Amino acid sequence: MPRSSKPAPVAVPACFRPEALSFLRNLARHNDREWFQPRKPQFDAELREPMLAIVRRITDAMADFAPNHVRPAEKSVFRIYRDTRFSSDKRPYKTHVAAWWTHTGLGKTSGAGYYFHVSPKEVIVAAGSYMPEKDQLAAIRHWLLDHHEEFRKLIRSPKLRNAFDEFEGNALTRPPKGFPPEHPAMDLIRCRQWGLAATLPAKTALRKDLAAVLIRYFKAAAPVVDALNTPLVASCLPRKRVLFGLH
Repeated sequence: MPRSSKPAPVAVPACFRPEALSFLRNLARHNDREWFQPRKPQFDAELREPMLAIVRRITDAMADFAPNHVRPAEKSVFRIYRDTRFSSDKRPYKTHVAAWWTHTGLGKTSGAGYYFHVSPKEVIVAAGSYMPEKDQLAAIRHWLLDHHEEFRKLIRSPKLRNAFDEFEGNALTRPPKGFPPEHPAMDLIRCRQWGLAATLPAKTALRKDLAAVLIRYFKAAAPVVDALNTPLVASCLPRKRVLFGLH
């Protein structure tokens, strides 16, 4: 008798169904393990697997405009579980699904990268450097001393301003210590992050071309992300050893 073959796996569509948003709404109302655990298979089918499919499609496109951010989808998608160790809010689950593409070699949440999340209320698309670590914050600020004009041109480009709603700087009220207060880049140097963000209607998540929509936003933001990563990547390169006073 011929050997039975396993059925080919069914391809998961790179978009969400209305049931995905319904699940997140219900999760917000029943944010506890007793409700979630019996419905984990539903979460996987309606949210985790479509999310991975969307992220894979975006990552494939990034090979052309953000090759240093290409990584396995499983490493880009955030877990649904909240870290409650140091929080007074002990709800165990997030009420959105999200993904983040960091630059190779700069760690999971540091450096400049690309982000989106889907919730029952909205779809958020963002790109840039958010909450950089102390050394990375200093590296970007020092880079801006000499490159602020080219950075301004990037964030003021019509293509970028048509795509994103706002520039998120979370600026200090005073110049950071060690930087000249009268420097023409001080408005940028006072920032504690350099990010671009756009808020889309929740129904965007149900579009069949959701991945293509997100790719367009990320392509527009790519020059800004690359610029912000320039000093960070340079700071990670091994320094040349000096022999007999020569490089």
